[in-house]
Amino acid sequence: MQFELKDVSFSYQPDAKEPKYAVHHVSFSVEKGEFLAIIGHTGSGKSTLIQFLDGLLKPTSGKVFFNGTEITAKGYQYSNLRRLVGLVFQYPEHQLFETTVLKDVCYGPKNMGLDKEEQQARAIRALKAVRFPEDSYEKSPFDLSGGEKRRVAIAGVLAMEPECLILDEPTAGLDPHGREDILSMCRELQGSGITVILVSHSMDDVAEFAERILVMDSGELKYDGAPKEVFRHVDALEGIGLSAPETVYLMRELKKRGYDVPEVVLNTEEAKEILLDIFKK
Repeated sequence: MQFELKDVSFSYQPDAKEPKYAVHHVSFSVEKGEFLAIIGHTGSGKSTLIQFLDGLLKPTSGKVFFNGTEITAKGYQYSNLRRLVGLVFQYPEHQLFETTVLKDVCYGPKNMGLDKEEQQARAIRALKAVRFPEDSYEKSPFDLSGGEKRRVAIAGVLAMEPECLILDEPTAGLDPHGREDILSMCRELQGSGITVILVSHSMDDVAEFAERILVMDSGELKYDGAPKEVFRHVDALEGIGLSAPETVYLMRELKKRGYDVPEVVLNTEEAKEILLDIFKK
């Protein structure tokens, strides 16, 4: 087990007579190498939750463990944790600032006190991991496309060689090709052994790429399960401002029309095969 959260709550005004909680009595664990998605409408507690994982926020109550060590304990040193847990905020390209791509990705290893040779070696490995073209390493980050900037920003976190990568809306503002590219890259990183935690508003993205989904609503954990299980609760999800993937709605409509189809289909290729089979009949 990599992360474990035990009954965590957080309020920005804990001493108020009736404190309002951004996160309230949430418990779950994350296994090493897992691809986990966290979904919920704006204000549901998603972003607060992921900030517990690298110590940017400390719960008002409850405990958080990383690799069996309580990181919420008094006196815990967060510097090592933040090298092992990489957090990529929404629109991370706004944090790019160096004159070249390679220098920008070297920044994290440089801050770790590594020598120039190791800085560059880590930066190059990270850029290769995000499939960034080698002939663009010396380009200015500001001359890149949106998707390229996003990959460079993620490479800057990967260069610190974290065990876990947390991404808050990594596909925001990208076109469909850019979204697919970033998410496929995340799947490849997971395949290399890195734990991936994805916060997203896109139900289609999490259905296709995540192995497990947490659903947050008003600071509480409503569902925790595999995508097919979570997306069976279409009406309940809609009741908290969410939706299901388009393929789920398609199957529901086909069922209403009398076709014998699965209740939940998440993969577009599987949906395509079902449609072709119907048309053949």
